[in-house]
Amino acid sequence: MSQRKVVLTVSVTGSIGDRTQNPNLPVTPREIAESAMEAQKAGAAVAHIHVRDPETGKPSMALELYEEVVERIRAESDLIINLTSGAGGRFIPDDNDPVGPGPGSNLRLPEKRMAHVLKLKPEICSLDVGTMNFGPFVFVNCQGHVEAMAKMALEAGVKPEMEVFELGHIEIARHLLKKGLVKSPPLFQLCMGLRWGIPARPEYMITMRDALPEGALWAGFAGAAGAFPMLAQAVLLGGNARIGFEDTLHVEKGKPASGNRELVEKAVSIIRALGAEPATSEEARQILQL
Repeated sequence: MSQRKVVLTVSVTGSIGDRTQNPNLPVTPREIAESAMEAQKAGAAVAHIHVRDPETGKPSMALELYEEVVERIRAESDLIINLTSGAGGRFIPDDNDPVGPGPGSNLRLPEKRMAHVLKLKPEICSLDVGTMNFGPFVFVNCQGHVEAMAKMALEAGVKPEMEVFELGHIEIARHLLKKGLVKSPPLFQLCMGLRWGIPARPEYMITMRDALPEGALWAGFAGAAGAFPMLAQAVLLGGNARIGFEDTLHVEKGKPASGNRELVEKAVSIIRALGAEPATSEEARQILQL
């Protein structure tokens, strides 16, 4: 019997953390693209892409930065590109006026949050379907905006990877399916251990998996210390997996990762120890029905 193939996504840089925590964090478009392609050589099939301001290292929504990353990857590899649409959902109330946005807020209309996806047409884009407290801010994804973003992805021919941080988010995803805004089979990412979403515990991942619509495709990950244990849990439960600097800056406790490639290499060793094999990008296209 052939070994099961696991689609491994590398979350290249994310929007949290900086080089004071790990000097190897990719920041420029060249660094992000090269890190993604190095991770593919180690076994990643999908690259989940955020961009950062090359000067400050802070999260960015600049279209030209996404364009450069995507062009570099497409020119040299067959890596599946998954662009985030999460940027533009952060709200911090003003201390003097809770209705108004305070410093650090970046709320944007759906058209702005999806502009890079609509122009660059990756095979996948993330779609955060629910609102939640996320660390010190509120991550705002109201129903009307989520529906608008799902419709944009559908019309652009981009498969949404629905990010779910709690059980209620899965119900929102079911609503999108029922309305025909997401095609079957739906693709889910179970996001565990991120403050203040569902904790990174094996029994909670089982509960999340069991709540998914029948026939759903899914992967799971956790942040920080839970990254590798929950990667193993996702594989054991029959799902796909994710690892990268967005999820953890360390390859083991107290040891900063030298790059995404090192994180992927460790992930691949776990996948193989559990009797599976990492899928190539071409195999992943078939598994994810892209």
